[in-house]
Amino acid sequence: MSDGHEHAASFDGMNDTYRRRLLIVTAVNIGMFVVEMTGGQLSGSKALQADAMDFFADGVTYALSFWAIGRPTRVRSGAALLKGISLLLMGLWVAATTLYQFLLFGVPDGEVMSIIGLLALGANLFSVWLLAAYKDGDANVRSVWLCSRNDAVGNVAVVVAAGLVVLFNSGAPDLIVAGVMAALFLSSAWQILRQALREWGHAGAQDGHDHPH
Repeated sequence: MSDGHEHAASFDGMNDTYRRRLLIVTAVNIGMFVVEMTGGQLSGSKALQADAMDFFADGVTYALSFWAIGRPTRVRSGAALLKGISLLLMGLWVAATTLYQFLLFGVPDGEVMSIIGLLALGANLFSVWLLAAYKDGDANVRSVWLCSRNDAVGNVAVVVAAGLVVLFNSGAPDLIVAGVMAALFLSSAWQILRQALREWGHAGAQDGHDHPH
């Protein structure tokens, strides 16, 4: 039996510490979705709303990841496929709503963006710290790390955008950040889907060897 550290690339989450940390991060993300979506609506910030949707997607992702731990490879890779597809849809949603906001071009409330953005950044840095030791592994574990990293990068960008909104009294920085986050979602979705499909195929090939006809 491997303890998950000898072969990091095949770590499947079967570790009590990892599972406890995953539950904590799940709760943090669902809570921050509520806080950040409320702040995004109050401030009119598309970047905050995009980041809030990322929190929600991550919360669901982590819950699904926790459920998949210890299950057969096909189940774990299938769960990762679902998460990759959800990230793909999220990226497309953010891109579409950002384009819509660009046409309206309102100026969000930079002070609210700053406060909520800093709070979200703290939550994400905490999550990244908890999961940093488990950033490598199968598609299920890998997707958890990518989502956490996306959140941290996204929140740094939101805070920077908030400062620029206040400085220039313009909605452009907010929309630019939302667009960058959409691209980040799409990039991560591609990475997760590619690894999950590869593991799905390997699991099928292994099943064929184990059960010859």
